[in-house]
Amino acid sequence: MRILVRAAVPAILISIILIPVFFGAASLAEDKSFHNAPDSARTLKNPYTGKPEALPVGKSLYGRNCLSCHGKNGRGAGNVPSLVDAKLQSVTDGELFWFITKGSNENGMPSWAFLPEAQRWQIVAYVKTLESSPAATGASDAPAAETPVSKIKAPPPPAPFTDFRYEKPGTTHKITIDDLPQPLAAKSADNGPDPVARPANAWPIAPAGFKVEQYAAGLDNPRLLRTAPNGDIFLAESSAGRIRVFRGMTSDGKPEEMQIFATGLRRPYGIAFYPPGPDPQWIYIGNTNEVVRLPYHSGDLKASGTPQHVAGLPTGGHWTRSVEFSPDGKKMFVAVGSESNDDDTDANPGEKNRADILACNPESCELKVYAYGIRNAGAGIAVNPLTGELWCSTNERDALGDNLVPDYITNVQEGGFYGWPWWYIGGHQDPRQKGKHPELKDKVIVPDVLLQAHNASLQLTFYQGNQFPAEYRGDIFASQHGSWNRAVRAGYEVIRVPLRQTGKATGEYQDFLTGFVLPDGQVWGRPVGITVAPDGSLLVSDDASNSIWRVSHPGK
Repeated sequence: MRILVRAAVPAILISIILIPVFFGAASLAEDKSFHNAPDSARTLKNPYTGKPEALPVGKSLYGRNCLSCHGKNGRGAGNVPSLVDAKLQSVTDGELFWFITKGSNENGMPSWAFLPEAQRWQIVAYVKTLESSPAATGASDAPAAETPVSKIKAPPPPAPFTDFRYEKPGTTHKITIDDLPQPLAAKSADNGPDPVARPANAWPIAPAGFKVEQYAAGLDNPRLLRTAPNGDIFLAESSAGRIRVFRGMTSDGKPEEMQIFATGLRRPYGIAFYPPGPDPQWIYIGNTNEVVRLPYHSGDLKASGTPQHVAGLPTGGHWTRSVEFSPDGKKMFVAVGSESNDDDTDANPGEKNRADILACNPESCELKVYAYGIRNAGAGIAVNPLTGELWCSTNERDALGDNLVPDYITNVQEGGFYGWPWWYIGGHQDPRQKGKHPELKDKVIVPDVLLQAHNASLQLTFYQGNQFPAEYRGDIFASQHGSWNRAVRAGYEVIRVPLRQTGKATGEYQDFLTGFVLPDGQVWGRPVGITVAPDGSLLVSDDASNSIWRVSHPGK
């Protein structure tokens, strides 16, 4: 789970994650004035220069707003440029401040004008220290290999908990409420990944009988995937502000055609077609600040109109906004994650209409709370086609130890309360909220499936294809983006939640697609989006290798 912590909490941003990109790929090499910054920007002075006490605050703000793209040490990865390039030394604090305030759609950098001026200057002060830090020397596209000997020699996690060393396709896990440790039973870790290039001998691993191929590569921050009623595959490339569409499947598992459907969006993530059924007229997009819709007719490869505003959403914090419709089309669901790790919402007005799943009539939207206390389901909600029930995939809170608090996948009850920020997983009180809201203790719903804490569970889908063995039909597949707040990594995989054609979970989940973490603990892949292709294969987006992987069952 990679989520924001407020400046007072020494944490690193989440997985979730704002997707700002400080520089275009060639900007430092080509821009003499740094993105055409005016002369007046060069002369601006950073009030925090020479004030060491500002750096921890700047580091926390960097974690909240930048880490998921630029990495813990600012090295970047894939299409995200490094912040420790020597050329940055010629850029003044004022130019950096001007750029992050203004933003740049061309370079995938959102405007941070919504942040208080002091916080923007503190981020700049921290970023400038990355230039001369020991971790920055010799920086390259792929970070230098660390020597995680102590991590690898760490003892096995106590049952039923797990980490990447024990994630194997077909392995079943079940965590119950009785298994939860005491808060802070383990020191809270800061162990975020700095993704490396995929080695030639590294490849995702699926259960026996399945085949894994690379469906697409060279993408730009590929996130949520959605299959249109006609079989086209839509992809949100969030940092680029666009939606891409793939059509068809070649004999070697590649798309026959690829087009850019829409551009100029603000960190798009959620994608849903309306009305539900075979003949949608609109495609709804969950931007980080609003839900918009564009005209759509089956087979469109390019948007035929401009985005229409549907509903405004709070910005900052967890930025992904999943969108889904009820089977009858009368409700639109929008999941909005919290602004913070565990702020008391009574004291933080920024948490209004957050950590909720919201709902409205899609034709005249006035959002109201459908379910609450769900820290961050912004990366994954879906309707079970068998039962019509809404389900969510949730990133729970951090900094309570390696095995707290479990992420989860669950059926969402209308009006239900799931605990955040005061309680978790039933009547367990967050020690940071001690004594608050005792009247809510007995109202906290225990989720259906508890996952390994810090897995960072993102998009989920219900398997409705016919290619996989019959026992998979109706089951949930969910992408696990991977931990940052755990001493030994966990997640970085796709899991399967067996529903056994009943629509009900038993609390069990299985490792399905693994191999994204190298034996030494370095990370080359991070699953995000997941959908079922028309031929019944499973497509998984990976925003570390900027790829989409295809999992098929050749026996079918």
